[in-house]
Amino acid sequence: MGGPTALAYARVRLDPVVGAAIADAYMAAPVRDERAYAAYAAFCRETVRQYHYLVGRQEYGGLGVSVRIIDTDPYPDMASLTDDVRKRRLKVWASAATGNPHPYLSDGENDMFRAVHDVFGHAATGCGFDRHGEEAAWLKHSRMYSRLAGRALATETRGQNCAQIFHYGGTRFPQQKAVLLPRPLRHPRLVYTAEPATEAAASR
Repeated sequence: MGGPTALAYARVRLDPVVGAAIADAYMAAPVRDERAYAAYAAFCRETVRQYHYLVGRQEYGGLGVSVRIIDTDPYPDMASLTDDVRKRRLKVWASAATGNPHPYLSDGENDMFRAVHDVFGHAATGCGFDRHGEEAAWLKHSRMYSRLAGRALATETRGQNCAQIFHYGGTRFPQQKAVLLPRPLRHPRLVYTAEPATEAAASR
């Protein structure tokens, strides 16, 4: 798909001031906003297509990754995740097991998103689950979504992760929401890197 290299993604940094602003915006938002539904509909369609590509048989152009949904968090670190992905397998923590239902996505659709984000966001960049790694994974994965769907993606990744890290101190996951972050807080071109900026995702 072109774009920044893995080394460039490793330089992505999330400024704590920006992270706190994103967390505040997410926590202040309602659980659902009908104005976000068009973005979420596009996000859902595109996520399902990505999932079918992920699990599709290699002889038919898929990646042939075997996905298993389990009731516990499967990956304590990036090394265990990337090791599984190299072996064309992936475990996903079941949405139904978390007691935190999504107001728009079904549990199955949410599980599909967790799978594709782990592969196309985290494994693709080699970046982990701290605030910088989550920022890089969001930026990378945003390149696979349309402009409309990318608005929902920003909530599902950047918004939720910042709320978890900056509002709850990493101790709990926030309530899932179907809303849109303010435009400046979902814009990939505003991402900070430790080196001169490289090409980012298309403008949202």
